[in-house]
Amino acid sequence: MAKILCVLYADPEGGYPDTYARDGLPHLDHYPGGQTLPTPGGVDFTPGALLGSVSGELGLRGFLEAQGHTLVVTSDKDGPDSVFERELADADVVISQPFWPAYLTAERIARAPKLKLAVTAGIGSDHVDLDAAIQYGVTVAEVTYCNSISVSEHVVMMILSLVRNYLPSHRIVLDGGWNIADAVSRSYDLEGMHVGTVAAGRIGLAVLRRLAPFDVHLHYTDRHRLPREVEEELNLTFHESAEDMVPVCDVVTVNAPLHPETEGLFGDRLLSTMKRGAYLINTARARICDEDAIVRALESGRLAGYAGDVWFPQPAPPDHPWRSMPHHGMTPHISGSSLSAQTRYAAGTREILESWFGGTDIRDEYLIVDGGKLAGAGAHAYSTNT
Repeated sequence: MAKILCVLYADPEGGYPDTYARDGLPHLDHYPGGQTLPTPGGVDFTPGALLGSVSGELGLRGFLEAQGHTLVVTSDKDGPDSVFERELADADVVISQPFWPAYLTAERIARAPKLKLAVTAGIGSDHVDLDAAIQYGVTVAEVTYCNSISVSEHVVMMILSLVRNYLPSHRIVLDGGWNIADAVSRSYDLEGMHVGTVAAGRIGLAVLRRLAPFDVHLHYTDRHRLPREVEEELNLTFHESAEDMVPVCDVVTVNAPLHPETEGLFGDRLLSTMKRGAYLINTARARICDEDAIVRALESGRLAGYAGDVWFPQPAPPDHPWRSMPHHGMTPHISGSSLSAQTRYAAGTREILESWFGGTDIRDEYLIVDGGKLAGAGAHAYSTNT
């Protein structure tokens, strides 16, 4: 029997909810492009429940314990005395979320001789050292596409919030004020702007589709060029690199995975080529942007605004400079953890575990590392140092 170590974020400060704002979720049976939603043999949770926190347990306890497995769930993940560190030594499976990542470093993987499967309940597996996973024969899987649309909606919200100066305007209301000049002195229309995405995979393409009705000029760069019919449908301009694209854009959104080719991409050099007063949105991974360079760009006016919900480390410390820099619209890492998305990634996590314990193949689109190499979705999206 196996030991499954699951790291989730803490319950709400007021306790696990008894009721929710809405009753149920809209029915979906496939993603854009036709990929089916997760298809586990069963679920032991109510769709729309808070599954990503400790008490939600991703709805896995009944399923796992009925098969004789041990499930350990914790939010205590950092430091040598953490529950995660102590329990990892004899864990067979680790489950983590990008929003509250259990960092599976090379050192931790080396100290976990029984570890054979690392599951990301969500998308984005950069919190796992993929080179070490390859070296030690650890399979890495994630629930591809489960929250791509959730993140794309968050991106559009953040673009509009920055360009229209929504958050400072809302603050005026909360503070009892009514100074319209203060509110509109940094407010513009998105219409007519040039908007570009770094990467046009599931999330990036969904962002482009959602922005097209705003009558903007759409740009993208990706190492996998989109089909010509998609480019023509959305009137997209393709650029060979981010360096080619960002100088022409008023808004840039980052939707690329973190790997050696993207880490530190938005540093002082690339930011200096952007239009003065451009906006940058990053819901991908924090380390694609140089932390201090972003602060400098906002303070100098090179950037008119920066928004995102990805930080490093996560959770971000109270003195993280992105909490206090000017003209930002940061959120904690929530873009892909809506209650709608949680239903999908909890079901997908169970589907992966059912396949693993049942000795059947995990869906190819869920695989990141398998058989000692990048596999499935991972071979398409990631690169490694090996």
